[in-house]
Amino acid sequence: MKTNRLAAALTLMLMLVPILGGVTGCSLFPQIRPLPVPKPPAITRSATPEELVDGLNKRWAALQTLTAKVNMQATVFNTKEGEAKEGEGSQKDYPTLRGTILMRKPATLRVLGRYIGVVAFDMVSDGEQFTLSIPEKKRVIKGLNKHKSHSVNALENLRPDFFLDALLVRGLGPDDEYMVVADSATIEDKERKHLYSIPEYKLTIMQHTPDSPRLLPLRVVYFHREDLLPYQQDIYDSEGVLETQVFYAGYQEFDGGQYPSSIIIKRPVEQIQIVLEVDDVTENQPLRDDQFVPQTAEGSTVQELK
Repeated sequence: MKTNRLAAALTLMLMLVPILGGVTGCSLFPQIRPLPVPKPPAITRSATPEELVDGLNKRWAALQTLTAKVNMQATVFNTKEGEAKEGEGSQKDYPTLRGTILMRKPATLRVLGRYIGVVAFDMVSDGEQFTLSIPEKKRVIKGLNKHKSHSVNALENLRPDFFLDALLVRGLGPDDEYMVVADSATIEDKERKHLYSIPEYKLTIMQHTPDSPRLLPLRVVYFHREDLLPYQQDIYDSEGVLETQVFYAGYQEFDGGQYPSSIIIKRPVEQIQIVLEVDDVTENQPLRDDQFVPQTAEGSTVQELK
């Protein structure tokens, strides 16, 4: 009698399983679901650490001057405590400027921005000191490249090193140490509902601190293994704190070789971002000293940063 009741109960459970599964979406039996597999790129290149470093060094050594025509747009973010809640903040987008960038080794630089044909700012540097002219306000700011400013006007916070560090990935110095890690990032294409695997190399460049065996990071350069071209550069200050992030995209053939058509410069401390859309690049064109003289408005007030 008990055997019949047990058999009947088991029969009833088996009959209810598909019904309950359809109602609740659950099942008493394990289900196997296929997981999305990231798609690798069609081409993956390999390079030794020495080959990556040698490529950077040769590229940097071959460059003496650079002239670039760009569109530049600055954004200042505001996420300071007390002014932003629950991770929200504000941002101020400045008008897009038509820009000209001149660079001559070792560290002479000029960045000129125009808005509707009028000079918005003109900044020059000899590698140690800079002069920033804002003709519309009849202001000239002078100081050391390393001097930082926290003006509400984003243009007054610009410094030559922002651009000089971002324009190209420099070669390594004789005292630099380095290491390379092979990694892979996964990105999602939401429209096509695909995952893509992006193999990469991460080159970390370091130096010993004075009178110490401790190594501090100087830069980290990321390479896509599809083309072995840099797509990101993290730059650190003398204390090993992240100071600048640069993102490179859309490499094109310009005069002298491949160059990114888009460069995004992020400064986390100042909460400023500068986007450069590159229209034209010319390398190793002779540049005269008078091409590194800023335009200033008559009667400008000169401010010396101490």
